[in-house]
Amino acid sequence: MAASGTETQAPQALALVGPTASGKSALAMMLATHLPLEIISMDSALVYRGMDIGTAKPEPWERQAVVHHLIDILEPTQAYSAAAFVRDAVQLIAEIRARGNLPLLVGGTMLYLKALLQGLDSMPAADEAVRRGIDEEAGRHGWPWVHAQLAKVDPLSAARLHPNDAQRIQRALEVYRVSGRPLSSWQRGAAVVEHVPVPVPVRVIALEPNDRAWLHRRIAERFDAMLAAGLVDEVRGLFARGDLAATLPSMRCVGYRQVWASLAGEQPWDSLRERGVAATRQLAKRQLTWLRAMPQRSVVACDEPGASDRVLGLAMAHAEGMP
Repeated sequence: MAASGTETQAPQALALVGPTASGKSALAMMLATHLPLEIISMDSALVYRGMDIGTAKPEPWERQAVVHHLIDILEPTQAYSAAAFVRDAVQLIAEIRARGNLPLLVGGTMLYLKALLQGLDSMPAADEAVRRGIDEEAGRHGWPWVHAQLAKVDPLSAARLHPNDAQRIQRALEVYRVSGRPLSSWQRGAAVVEHVPVPVPVRVIALEPNDRAWLHRRIAERFDAMLAAGLVDEVRGLFARGDLAATLPSMRCVGYRQVWASLAGEQPWDSLRERGVAATRQLAKRQLTWLRAMPQRSVVACDEPGASDRVLGLAMAHAEGMP
């Protein structure tokens, strides 16, 4: 597998990562005032057109000032995988470097970063017929019932999934029904038969707060700002299209999932803010868990004074070491 950020390999790309609301986008724009860079979005929600408010998509002026890649490339009806991200990112890194610029990966989809740094297992491809069958079962019995079926064949995966986590339950059960093997066995590395090669080592700067309460306050403030900016109306428009469903990856995004549930009459409106903030906190917790499993990262306490100077110093040092 390709290494990342080793002492013997000169870095050719930089990643700025961290949990949601840690300030990644603002710091990336700050870095762009000091370095000739192009931003590669590493966010599974920013790929979708028509989903702007709930994804905290960069403003038009930001995208005009600094080139951003992998934003608004798909319709919400489509899916985007870690393998697709690696394919696109590797190509973009080469193209950006050929233009004499620094490729800066920015985002919080840690599976994408892990895939870029370590490669991918060759798990079964999506099977639409199997997925439709699982959706039909969920329609008749509910996702907790489907979750119970998963527990019978893949107890390890079921144990780590919430009974209403439709997208991940569906994928885990799909993998079992297509391959005859539980998803957990693939994830343990029992069958690493395909690797997506990474031609360049990547240096990782991780924004991680010392005080979890600081991050929680920012998460709440950001969700409030999204509501004030029209998140409900944005999701209402998506709901009214008629070609989207709650089980699609796009509509499983934090914020969208909670508003959709209220629009569908599945959850009360008066709990929307509470549910949205809680789900975002859970996402941030998972992101931090992913990060702490990456020993090669350079950690910056994003809630401490001078964090921006620290990030700039690390980025400049990395850029100077790039051939």
